[in-house]
Amino acid sequence: MAAFTSKRPKKTCDDVNCPFHGTLSLRGHALEGDVVSSKMDNSVIVRRDYLNYVPKYRRYERRRSNVPAHNPPCLNVKAGDRVRLAECRPISKTVSFVVIEKLEE
Repeated sequence: MAAFTSKRPKKTCDDVNCPFHGTLSLRGHALEGDVVSSKMDNSVIVRRDYLNYVPKYRRYERRRSNVPAHNPPCLNVKAGDRVRLAECRPISKTVSFVVIEKLEE
């Protein structure tokens, strides 16, 4: 976890897929977004809003994408929270990101 700087959570957990208390290593991209769903067990859906440049019209369009991410029990984020994600090895078929920090608004 050398490349990603984030605050260590005060709570502890015994999750193997926790980057702070388990053996999950981080790599690649770091993203930010808003949690839109936390109904899954230890997983959340994070909505990313970004701008895409369209050369033909020489302007930007707004786009969004949903990223499924692992939610460690020590962070326990809920819907409506702003979070930072980090890329990790594939945890399941769709989950390749993990929540590393809950951002203050």
